[in-house]
Amino acid sequence: MTTPGRARFAEWRRAPEDTAVIRKALGVALATGLYGVTAGALAVAAGLSVLQAMALSLLLFSGGSQFAFFGVIGAGGSPVAAVASSTLLGVRNGFYGLQVSQLLGVRRWARPLAAHFTIDESTAVAVTQTQTRQQRIGFWVTGVGIFALWNLTTFIGAIAGEAMGDPRTYGLDAAAAAAFVGLLWPRLRGRDPLAVAALAVIITVTTAPFVPAGVPVLAAVLAALVVGLPRRGHRTEEAKP
Repeated sequence: MTTPGRARFAEWRRAPEDTAVIRKALGVALATGLYGVTAGALAVAAGLSVLQAMALSLLLFSGGSQFAFFGVIGAGGSPVAAVASSTLLGVRNGFYGLQVSQLLGVRRWARPLAAHFTIDESTAVAVTQTQTRQQRIGFWVTGVGIFALWNLTTFIGAIAGEAMGDPRTYGLDAAAAAAFVGLLWPRLRGRDPLAVAALAVIITVTTAPFVPAGVPVLAAVLAALVVGLPRRGHRTEEAKP
């Protein structure tokens, strides 16, 4: 091998740091991807076909947004309320993109792909690395791994859901709510998040008997924004020199 060839080989040879972040990314991908079984089963329980369930996982590819959609549709809510709830939960991925795009430095043609893989897990693995190379490896391995497993397990869950009949017989209609709690629980740290969560619960419980399905979720999200945005602005002003 020539000297320039050896130099390029040394540059691209996997470093111990690369191996560590790949292991971490694959672990996150496996744990998250298996959860797609629930998404597939809930999609069928909400009245969607296997093809529709697969289309949502392929094109939307956001667990929280998918569970919100299935929950509203399954409860008899309107498609408008289901899409609105799903969209509100997906907005956070746009904010992730603002930070992740600076780390990845992807070419223009790859930006739509990077945007599609920008989810909670890929962002978390990327931003917790200290070096740019490991940040990029963490993002792509996590995003691609979850995408592949999530869609595979969604298909399995949808097929199994059809074979099971009515999933409510097994209590799976409560899985969407349980999934939300699981996603939210690690973020409930401190007085403000707990207060906002408590307010959202009160609004949801008190409005649910009187308004169509899906509307309580929207009311709770808007209330959280009304409470949270002024506090965030106040903290920003305090942080200024």
